[in-house]
Amino acid sequence: MSEEKNNQVIRLPEAFCSRMKEMLGEDYPAFLSAFSEGRSWKALRVNTLKTDLARFRAVYRGDLDQVPWAENGFYYDEADRPGRSPLHEAGLYYIQEPSAMAVAALSGTQPGERVLDLCAAPGGKSTQLAAMLEGQGLLVANEIHPARARILSQNIERMGIKNALVTNEAPEDLALRFPAFFDRIIVDAPCSGEGMFRKEEQALACWSQDNVDLCARRQASILDSAAAMLTDGGVLIYSTCTFAPEEDEGSIAAFLVRHPDFSILPLASSLGERLTEYGFDRGNPAFLDLVPSADPAMKARKGLEETIRLWPHRLRGEGHFVAALVRQGKKFRARTAGKSKGPDQASLKLWKDFEKEALKTDLQGTFLLFGSELYLEPEPVPLKGLKVLRPGLHLGTLKKNRFEPAHALALSLQPEEAKSSLDLPAGCPEAAAYLRGEALPCSGQRGWTLISLDGCSLGWGKAGGSMIKNHYPRGLRIAGI
Repeated sequence: MSEEKNNQVIRLPEAFCSRMKEMLGEDYPAFLSAFSEGRSWKALRVNTLKTDLARFRAVYRGDLDQVPWAENGFYYDEADRPGRSPLHEAGLYYIQEPSAMAVAALSGTQPGERVLDLCAAPGGKSTQLAAMLEGQGLLVANEIHPARARILSQNIERMGIKNALVTNEAPEDLALRFPAFFDRIIVDAPCSGEGMFRKEEQALACWSQDNVDLCARRQASILDSAAAMLTDGGVLIYSTCTFAPEEDEGSIAAFLVRHPDFSILPLASSLGERLTEYGFDRGNPAFLDLVPSADPAMKARKGLEETIRLWPHRLRGEGHFVAALVRQGKKFRARTAGKSKGPDQASLKLWKDFEKEALKTDLQGTFLLFGSELYLEPEPVPLKGLKVLRPGLHLGTLKKNRFEPAHALALSLQPEEAKSSLDLPAGCPEAAAYLRGEALPCSGQRGWTLISLDGCSLGWGKAGGSMIKNHYPRGLRIAGI
């Protein structure tokens, strides 16, 4: 079946269309028309770790419209090109598909919790969860694919997150290291991507029923690993960007059969009238009738109507599915094994000397030395043997008789936390020059200087009287800005 999109033809698989027609009934024509509108909604989410909404609205140059289910999410006009703005480089906001914002928004994450984002790249949900934690507690952001894990780590850094670890592990290996450890786990599972058909051509090109079945089996394994890492009384959030019942209601029903100590939280009912206002829909237990592998025990599971579906013809966003599961029992935290090895006193003195020279704040936590790189751990966790890209906030590099601060440290600070700072308007020539890697003029300043854009920290410079030497990382510099 074909539909027009931006003067191109979207060829939806016949088997997919037949199943969707059976699922949606009289709603099917409206669903199908969503693929011919030629529009994929664009949104950004304000990073409240670095700014507030009032200050953001004062500096953002463009029209914005609230994403109803995300307090800090806004639709933007594609012509604004916010990804090219210096404020994006400063971590003022994260560009994120609007429906995807619903997952963390519905997760119930609270400051002080231990949270795991198990399939985290590129980092949209992780950075949203970090904002909800408000710098308190622990966030572990994991991604199994190395290249995607590096992108995840870069986004954690750009958003100025202090209390996050980034790991590159298979879920089953991570589960061996963190039994009953996390208060809340988000599994945004790899899926067949049917909800992204009008946005990502690759998802459409790779679709087949065999791939749907393969994804459902993979999701079962990931969910079992997640269950092993959740505390009693902990909450597991499961989401996909597909419509396939095998991967949505089917994955949840099958999980509950395997794990009778879990039950479904009333996510849909908790929203009340907002469920309709947002354009959300309840999950449908009857969709299990379309899953050949669904046994009677799966169909007997209660609560599937409390899961949530996001349909592209009912709201301004792509297709998603969200469920919340709770493990029975009172919440407890298992003891962690082992302690991290801290730096020697000579190394720590180099940091303390820098801190005294350049900062007004006193960073508290567990210091961790990886080679010559100094980090601040959110809390001691068993890292030995794990593939860790970021074991906490990167403070800087220990060099011979001196300490060089990290870009991540700059992005995590507020300008008022530095003894020397230079604030630039985002649209001024000096801001563009800094992002290109050029030196900046100054008047009498000396030492490490925090460069900020409209009050939002961007990176380091080192002042020497009349000029500030640029320390913006070479790999991030933008030649054409």
